[in-house]
Amino acid sequence: MVFKKMLQAFGVGGPSVETVLANPNCRPGGFLEGQVHVLGGDHAVDVEYLAVGLITRVEVESGDSEYNTDQEFHRQRLTGSFRLDPGAKYDVPFRFDVPWETPITEVYGQHLHGMTMGLTTELEIARAVDKSDLDAVAVHPLPAQERILDALLRLGFRFSRADVERGRVYGVEQHLPFYQEIEFYPPSAYASGINQLELTFIPTPHKLQVVLEIDKRGGVFTEGRDAFGRFDIDYATVDQTDWAGQLDNWLRQSAQRRGLFF
Repeated sequence: MVFKKMLQAFGVGGPSVETVLANPNCRPGGFLEGQVHVLGGDHAVDVEYLAVGLITRVEVESGDSEYNTDQEFHRQRLTGSFRLDPGAKYDVPFRFDVPWETPITEVYGQHLHGMTMGLTTELEIARAVDKSDLDAVAVHPLPAQERILDALLRLGFRFSRADVERGRVYGVEQHLPFYQEIEFYPPSAYASGINQLELTFIPTPHKLQVVLEIDKRGGVFTEGRDAFGRFDIDYATVDQTDWAGQLDNWLRQSAQRRGLFF
C-alpha cells in the first residue's frame, strides 16, 4: 500500500513523501507498520518534524443542522527536526499504535458502508505544514466483536450502514470524542416492533463495552420510542456465552416492557 505526493505547500521543487504500509489491515488495539520515504527537492530545507495520523469521517450535530468532517483522532511523531539536502533520501520506519476505540471498517471481508478510515503523513518545514492524501486502512473486528456480530446475523439481522458520530456514550469508559454506530435491519420475527437496531462497540484493553439501541415502531396512537441496553464482555470468557440467546432474550424483554410483542 503506497501513496506519494509532491508537497504543494512548499512550492515547485519541494520535497516529496512516499508512505509504504507493510499491511493496511489491523484491529483495534493493534498496530500498523511501514516506512516513510522523504525525498529532497531542488533546495535544502530544515524539516521540523514528520508525523503520521489516523483519520475518520465524523458526523457532527450543530444546532438544527448536521455535517460531516474528517477528524484526526490519533497521531504519532516519527522524527524531530532534521536537515534535508537537495535530492537526499530520508527513510523513516514506523510502528503506529491503533487506539482501542478505533471504529471498525470491515466485516466478513466486506467494507462497512458509510465508513472512511485512512492514514495521513504530515511534514512541517519552516511553519508550513502539508499533509499527504489518505492511505486507506482496513480495521477488522476483535474476536469479541465478531461474536456479537455473528449472533445478530444468526438472529437474522442484516447490515444497513455504519457511521461515526461526535459525542459521548453515557455510562461507559470512553476516551475518543466520538463513537461508531452500526445499523441493522430487523428480521421478520422482530419487524413488528423494531425499525432498526443500532450497535456501538467501545473496546478497552480489558473488556468490550457493548451498547444496543432499538428504534421502535410507532403505532397509530403512539410515538416510536428507543430502548437501550449495555453490557460488558470479558475477552477471556467471551466464548462461554450463547450470545444469540442472550441478545434474543434482551430484545424480547425490552419490547415487552414497553407493550410491544413479537
